[in-house]
Amino acid sequence: MIIGVPTEVKNQEYRVGMVPGTARTLVERGHTVLVQQGAGLGSGLPDQRYVEAGAQIVEKADEVWGRAEMVVKVKEPVAIEYDRIRPEQIIYTYFHLAAVPALARVLIDKRVAAVAYETIQLADGSLPLLEPMSEVAGKMATQVGAHCLEKAQGGKGLLLGGVPGVGKGRVLVIGGGTVGINAAKIAVGFGAKVTVLDIDVRRLNYIEDVFFGRVDTLYSDAETLARLLPETDLVIGAVLVAGARAPKLVTREHLKLMGDGSVVVDVAVDQGGCIETCRPTTHDDPTFVVEGVVHYCVANMPGAVAQTSTFALNNVTRRYALDIATKGLRPACKADPALALGLNTLDGACTHPAVAESLGYEYSAPRL
Repeated sequence: MIIGVPTEVKNQEYRVGMVPGTARTLVERGHTVLVQQGAGLGSGLPDQRYVEAGAQIVEKADEVWGRAEMVVKVKEPVAIEYDRIRPEQIIYTYFHLAAVPALARVLIDKRVAAVAYETIQLADGSLPLLEPMSEVAGKMATQVGAHCLEKAQGGKGLLLGGVPGVGKGRVLVIGGGTVGINAAKIAVGFGAKVTVLDIDVRRLNYIEDVFFGRVDTLYSDAETLARLLPETDLVIGAVLVAGARAPKLVTREHLKLMGDGSVVVDVAVDQGGCIETCRPTTHDDPTFVVEGVVHYCVANMPGAVAQTSTFALNNVTRRYALDIATKGLRPACKADPALALGLNTLDGACTHPAVAESLGYEYSAPRL
């Protein structure tokens, strides 16, 4: 199989879809790997590393897309890449299609096999290809939130951990999954007062155990939110419904309960956001203010720490890339139900139930 690795073109996206080690393994198994010139530089991976691994360096993105049977990326194709997508091509990347209906239409019209990292799901319900980026985004959420609380950034001028004789900042994490736990870890490390909300009582029990009581846990509902928000300095939205749009849990009316200069970080923004007033922002212009509250809603947060993120992502994506390339897409999916759940579009249809429901398409089970 010919596998293409183009340079990411999303704003300040420095990750790359494949590291030289994965490229070497694919080449050793008889596949051809095309890497766009400079694709790995943002992650500290010069072209020579790929050449030494047996990959071919290609100058232009059009050639990578034009020759590749499978394109391996990090982020979903953006508008300038739509025309490069070839009919019936395999694209293996994060898609988050519930938030980009225009891309879904392109993929369906071109009968693309869209294999989405974020919906590959194991029998226990875990999302192995989402987890490492959720860990990164969760840790970054507290870090950027603390920065946004600085007065020069429009925040309250508050130090999360406080100092002796001065109160600590209060952090509210909505969602106790991978993002939420990692956000809470950093917030506790900063010395903040931390509360985690979730609707899964077993998850709340787990959080109580792993944090040894240093984190307050509460069942999440509108009344609890309304009670906590007036005293909260930083809200981290960490809600995920695999393949579907995130539910809007924090409304504009909720924001009015918070003090001016408070901060919200919506990690769910690439799935539409769990904060009603959120909209995707970029690393170039990451924040905006609504109702006096600073919003940080960058949709590709892990791209800012590309060296960490690229290798963490490749650690979990390479297995499935090798399976698809070596066995073929349909046999690989037939043999592995987790991979089959990654199919968001195939044969001109929407083949993931949650994605189909979010976009208003008829769900069609993939024909394997």
